[in-house]
Amino acid sequence: MSITSEKVMRSKARKALWLAIITIITWLAVGGFSGQVFPKISNVQENDNSAFLPESAESTEASKIIVKFSDQSLDLLPTLLIIVGDVDPVKSPEKFAQVSNFATGLGDRVLPQSNKPLSSYFADGAPIQAIPSQDGKAALINLRIDSKIAGENIADEPALPLIIEFIREEMKKDLSGTESHVTGPGGIFADLFDAFGSIDTTLLRTTLIVVAIILILVYRSPILWIIPLFTAGSALAFATMIVYYLAKADFIDLNGQTQGILDVLVLGAATDYALLLISRYREELHHHQSRFDAMRRALRGVLEPIVASGSTVIAGLMVLLLSDLSSNRGLGPVGSIGIASAMIAALTLLPALMVLFGRWIFWPKIPKFDDEDEKLSGFWAKVGNFVDRKPTPIWVTTALILLLLAGFSTTLKSDGLSQTEAFTTRTDSVIGLEKLGEHFPSGEGTPVEIVADEADLPGVINAVKGLADVAAVQPLTLQDPATRKPTSQVKVVDGKVLVYATLDVPADSKEAKALIPSIREAVKKVNENILVGGQTAVGHDIDESSKRDNRVIIPTVLILIAVILGLLLRSILAAGLLLVTVVLSFVATLGVCALVFEHVFGFAGADASFPLFAFVFLVALGIDYNIFLMTRVREESKKIGTRAAVIKGLTVTGGVITSAGVVLAATFGVLGLLPLVFLAELGFAVAFGVLLDTIVVRSLLVPALVKVIGPKIWWPSKLQHEQKQ
Repeated sequence: MSITSEKVMRSKARKALWLAIITIITWLAVGGFSGQVFPKISNVQENDNSAFLPESAESTEASKIIVKFSDQSLDLLPTLLIIVGDVDPVKSPEKFAQVSNFATGLGDRVLPQSNKPLSSYFADGAPIQAIPSQDGKAALINLRIDSKIAGENIADEPALPLIIEFIREEMKKDLSGTESHVTGPGGIFADLFDAFGSIDTTLLRTTLIVVAIILILVYRSPILWIIPLFTAGSALAFATMIVYYLAKADFIDLNGQTQGILDVLVLGAATDYALLLISRYREELHHHQSRFDAMRRALRGVLEPIVASGSTVIAGLMVLLLSDLSSNRGLGPVGSIGIASAMIAALTLLPALMVLFGRWIFWPKIPKFDDEDEKLSGFWAKVGNFVDRKPTPIWVTTALILLLLAGFSTTLKSDGLSQTEAFTTRTDSVIGLEKLGEHFPSGEGTPVEIVADEADLPGVINAVKGLADVAAVQPLTLQDPATRKPTSQVKVVDGKVLVYATLDVPADSKEAKALIPSIREAVKKVNENILVGGQTAVGHDIDESSKRDNRVIIPTVLILIAVILGLLLRSILAAGLLLVTVVLSFVATLGVCALVFEHVFGFAGADASFPLFAFVFLVALGIDYNIFLMTRVREESKKIGTRAAVIKGLTVTGGVITSAGVVLAATFGVLGLLPLVFLAELGFAVAFGVLLDTIVVRSLLVPALVKVIGPKIWWPSKLQHEQKQ
């Protein structure tokens, strides 16, 4: 090599090194800024289901009229205090008096965190009083918390959980000898806040630990694992900062579930991309003396699959913008921001860190410049040989197993969950709702709300009263200004009346939501313009919107992914084959979920939106591994022919793709730590589905099919002809 050439190479190396240093400094600056908003992300969440419905939903239209009956009625959060024990007003007057005194004096008690009386968080209205049950074994205190005030923060903590926990402690302290619980929407939302609160701590910390352990096992290096983990953490901080400011400005909707998904999605995807790049970089270090040349070739080799992979996931997520529910629409841009951040970090920060530290970062197994390909031997070489020898039996067997599992998907119960069924643990609000149903009508405190013309009031009452599981029907009446107690005079606003229908079943249960169509049908026979709203109707309308989303979004995602695959692989047949295998894997995963959810976890069912979320993540993420495989196969096909290329592609990418699948499965599996059924189910579905894709579909089914089909897999591109056979 001439002196001039050496100088040119050194000059290029210096420029590359300075570029790497500038890139790292830029990311550190971004990290310092984003770290300031990271703890504040939970402050911009919206977890009220009613806020997610479209304007056209009947319950939404009803709420616009219901609010006119009280300045605060739309912002009320009914909260039920249930006291179980010997509190009969006749047989135990002293005990009932104790409960009554607690009720009347509750508003004067001071919340320690804010030094304000509880009454400042309650809505104006009737005085708080204890209502005995007919069996004399329980008493009910119905609070009306102002949800706007309770939704504020106290010392950077949501106020509602603090209020509810304080009331629970006060009940235990003052009402000894009885069993007390706080339930209703107020108690349930407080428990949800606690569950989502652990996203910032338990979920994130556990996910980082799990990823770190897997990376240490994969690299068997005491140092190397830190770099991809740092890259993934930087990507998450960057994504969180963007999401925070967009949510704060009301450009996007963010809830607790979406935030939890964002955390595991970014950490999993960024680590996957890092594994792919580092693997290719290590491979190129054997062929290039300069680490800068090796990284340049590695980036060239992984740029297309990483961008295609990320674009596929982003396309799938952005289709969620077609959803009727704003919570689903919010996940689209939030998840897309996360994936884009993961791609940017993996293609800028990660290579900068790798070239800065040099070859020694791989210690103790440092790759040498020896032009050897260490991946062409070992376990994945044996898998490749197995596929090479018996492709037809392999693809037939794996396809039959997947079809068998897919058959169980029809048994998946995805007709929705009540809010009490949404917890994996028995929270105080869940127990309280059970006790409420034992001594009072289960729908007490959260009735179905019917808006009708004044002239239709008698007809509405008669129509609803005759329906099954309706405990009581009564109109909203005026209050006596002096006593603030209800009178017998019906309240009329703009010619409209508000009728409360109390159900015999819990207001948020599947049974209650199933009653909404019959209630609407009954009242619309009286007048087509009558509207049915309230919490139960909101739940029913959300489930219906979720079913509509399944019908619209799933086909759209399939079409988009097919187009991306076709453009990437320049082949209609290859794109179609990959899409069919991933969809088969998805349906098989649903079949396994149906069995596991019911017979292993004992869940009551799945949320109506579960199939959609599972589909978007499994198909979009599952196709990633086939993209990583088939782009390498296409690259090698130009040199050695398709049948040889698929075996080499499987051999050289087997370890890294499986490692990437394990990382993503582990990160989503961590969602099961949160006490929420939806996230636990989604975490299991994605974890199992990803492992199924990486171990069975990508390792056996796809390579075997490509081996059998041969060069024609690239139809209609010229590659089907211009290669070695």
